[in-house]
Parts: sequence; structure tokens; C-alpha cells
Amino acid sequence: MEPLFNVRSQSEIYIGPVKDILPGVLPEGRVVVISDSSIDRLYRPMLEKYDPVLIGLGESIKTLQTVESIYRRFIELGVDRSTFVLAVGGGIVTDVAGFAASTYMRGLKFGFVSTTLLGQVDASVGGKNGVNVDGYKNMAGTFTQPRFVICDPGMLRTLPDREFRAGLAEVVKAAIIADADLFERIENTTFEALRSDTDLLSDAVSAAIRVKADIVERDEYESGDRRKLNLGHTLAHAIEKCSNRMNHGEAVAVGTALIAGAAVKLGVLTEADRDRIVHLLMQLGFDLTPPVEVKRLLKEVGKDKKNEDGMLRIVLPVGIGDCEVRPIEMDAFAALFI
Repeated sequence: MEPLFNVRSQSEIYIGPVKDILPGVLPEGRVVVISDSSIDRLYRPMLEKYDPVLIGLGESIKTLQTVESIYRRFIELGVDRSTFVLAVGGGIVTDVAGFAASTYMRGLKFGFVSTTLLGQVDASVGGKNGVNVDGYKNMAGTFTQPRFVICDPGMLRTLPDREFRAGLAEVVKAAIIADADLFERIENTTFEALRSDTDLLSDAVSAAIRVKADIVERDEYESGDRRKLNLGHTLAHAIEKCSNRMNHGEAVAVGTALIAGAAVKLGVLTEADRDRIVHLLMQLGFDLTPPVEVKRLLKEVGKDKKNEDGMLRIVLPVGIGDCEVRPIEMDAFAALFI
């Protein structure tokens, strides 16, 4: 099977059944698999021929300590530079595994089988790998492209509704950034239809990946256009730091709605387009009430790693399918929410 996308001629992205694609993309030689206990339970027959490296579940294990435990397991298994690392799991697994693989022995080749919607449309694509430090998101990491990413929409059937919905926040984000047609297609469907119709879902996954792949092609290291992929994330990361009530996608939905409101205040987004954004997120089942006061979120925003010389680089929607990145002083940003 031919890849649907090829990011920077280094990372092939496939959409389709993993059982058909994986044998053709794995290199000859030794493979070790990094996954978690849930994935191991669901897909053991597919993975049992490889040495397993299991990590824990949830955002709290996305740490340097987990990476260190992977290094120790690699040493125990005799992993060397000829070993290929296959990460099978959601965004947390691929973020941690990509970081461990790209730093162990100064870098091993690796690939991903992405098993969550959030991972397929965002986390696993684009070569960003990393872990959190003291709760601050992705403070340690690398830009290293996986050799391949396999996105099998059939694997998403095992996801709970809440996890599936979390991924839809990133699909909506991609649509706002650069695909007005995708936004309209999601407006004209329902959460239930996306859950049950594999063709509809494959279309949404493919369109969202295309937005990300096109941007990463132009800007791998986030010096320009790639910043647009952070739409809603400045406030989302603050939400995740201040509260454990929301998962990443839920926080992105709230952050996107808040930043759309700020864009209206700045005069760059119409009220009608803001209302479309808010309505679509609510239609998909998101609660857009921040779990803590916005004042508290703004305190955390000042510590964001994207804060350079006292200036935030804020992504503002300027229409459905169009965004801009604007430098804003912290005080001026905070004033938009008063």
C-alpha cells in the first residue's frame, strides 16, 4: 500500500487496516514494541512476536522517569542501534516512545501505530516527541520524524466516547486553521455518525492529517507556520496544569472557544464565525466552561514555553479555515478576557 502522505520525505503516513500495512513497512531485523497495558491486552496477538516494553497509563506517566525506565528496559533487552522501535498506542505512548527512541544511543529508528483519534490526527504526526516536567507540557523533547505512522480508523471502535470526542477537538482545530470544507462537513454530521461511519471518519482523519502534514512540510521546527497548530493550546495547556478534570481534547475545545472570543474582541474574527466555532464544539458534546477561573489560567500562561521575551505568540482564528499568529504582550492578552 502506498502512503497517503509523506512528511518531509522522511515520515510516511498510512490510513487503513494495520494488519495489511504493518508487515510491509517494518524493516528487517529486530523490533521492540513500546505500548501500555490496555494496548497489550487488546492487540497481543499482533504484537506477541516482538519484545514488549510496557509503560503506565495517563498523562501523569509522561515524564523523564518513564523515559529512564524505557532506557533501562532497552539495556536489559540488549537493544542497539540496529533495533527498530515500534510504538503502539495513543498520543502519550507515541510522545514518550518517540522521545526515548530518538535519544537512546543518540537515536534509534522508530515508527508508530496510532490507536486513538487524538493521536491519529495530531500527536503521532509531525515529529514532535516529548515529556512533561513538573506538570508543564512537553518541556523536554525532540523534533524527530517517525519512519511511518499507521492510522487505522477501525482501531478507534474500542475507544470510550470521551476519548473519541477528545480527538474531535483536534479535527475541529485543523478545520479552523486551514480547511473550511472540513469544518462544514463536520457541522453537517453528528457525533454518533462519526462514531459509527468508518468512511466518514476516515475522511475526517485524512483531512486533519493533510492540514498538519502541509504545515510541517513548510515548517518542521515551529519557527513560523507550525505555530498555527497551537490554536487553542496556550489556554488548554494552562487548563491541564491547573486542573485534572479535563483531558487534552476537552481542554483544547475550551481553549479554542476562549481564543475565538478574544479574536472577536481584537476585531479579527466575526461574531458569526465565533458562534459557528462554539456551536460546533457544543454540537460534538464539549462542555466549554473552564474548570477553573480564567484569572488563574492566565497566571499559568505566563510560564508557557512559547512565551518569548515577555511576548506570547498567540494563534487567532481570522475566519473558518484561516488563522494568524500574533505576538501579544502578556498584559494585553490577559485584558482580552476581562
